[in-house]
Amino acid sequence: MQRVSPTAMFSRRSLILSGSLAAVASLPFRSASAQTTWPTKPLRLVVPFAPGGSSEIVARAVAAEMAKTIGQNVFVDNKPGAAGNIAMQEVANSTDEHTLILGHIGTLAVNPYIFPKLAYDANRDFAPITLVSKVPSLYVVHPDLPIKSLAEFIAYAKARPGQLNYGSAGNGSAGHLAFEYLKMVTDTFMLHVPYRGTGPMLTDLMAGRLQAASVGAPALLPFIKAGKLRCIATGTAQRLPQLPDVPTVAEQGFKGFEMTQWYGLLAPSKWSKDHLAKLEAEAVKAARSALVKEKLSQETALAVGNTSVEFDAFIKSEQARWKPVIARAQIKPEGMG
Repeated sequence: MQRVSPTAMFSRRSLILSGSLAAVASLPFRSASAQTTWPTKPLRLVVPFAPGGSSEIVARAVAAEMAKTIGQNVFVDNKPGAAGNIAMQEVANSTDEHTLILGHIGTLAVNPYIFPKLAYDANRDFAPITLVSKVPSLYVVHPDLPIKSLAEFIAYAKARPGQLNYGSAGNGSAGHLAFEYLKMVTDTFMLHVPYRGTGPMLTDLMAGRLQAASVGAPALLPFIKAGKLRCIATGTAQRLPQLPDVPTVAEQGFKGFEMTQWYGLLAPSKWSKDHLAKLEAEAVKAARSALVKEKLSQETALAVGNTSVEFDAFIKSEQARWKPVIARAQIKPEGMG
């Protein structure tokens, strides 16, 4: 048997090692960040309103479903104040690529036209992800009010101009818009009382300190069924299966009237395209899931789950729709009216 000298063996091993290193060097380079799976920590879904309203119901439903497949927990963080502007500014300025926001008719289609200067641009600073849900607006009154229909309410208000108060989650909120829209088409005069969120407003409405309000169906149904509030009309095009005996505003003499709230996910536009694409895929999947559809249907909300391109077009169409309404109603932020 031929013996191999230690020198020859070392040379052979050196050649093998050199070949291996050359093979590794020829592989495509991947940075540490590229190898990291996003998200790397829990996602924070900011809701720009106080707890207790439709926004929280929608946010928690989609967050719970997204957490099942996106690889991290998704927690809801309520940040009310300044008609949602505080939360919008905070998220627009965030840099961790793990903070997103629940956009809304108010923050995206109303605030740009009622605030003379915002610290964020609704179109430039945010990337639309998906429209999660549309929520029917209901018109309700305190049960002690001696009325049973929209016609009776209009007659009651016209006989007492300026004596009735209606509440909303704040100036420029969906509830504010919905009631101003109703006031315009019915030619009635009532006083607006803005609150910092739907929850506090409903507390005063059920206590009788307010006479009326318009709120998304999910937050109102339990109180309507319990007799704590009376629904006199829905803002939908057709009657709701959950309230089959309540006619729409259109049915009660105002043809073409329709008012719904809507909620969608957005992220800061400076996120990487890969992260935005993954977030869109997971959010759309969650919004279209059977569990989210069932959950929102139970709350009288419609799950949507469209694409980011479709959501972007929808936002722009809503901005075009509400800009003239805001101008006619002369809606202004608190302290400027």
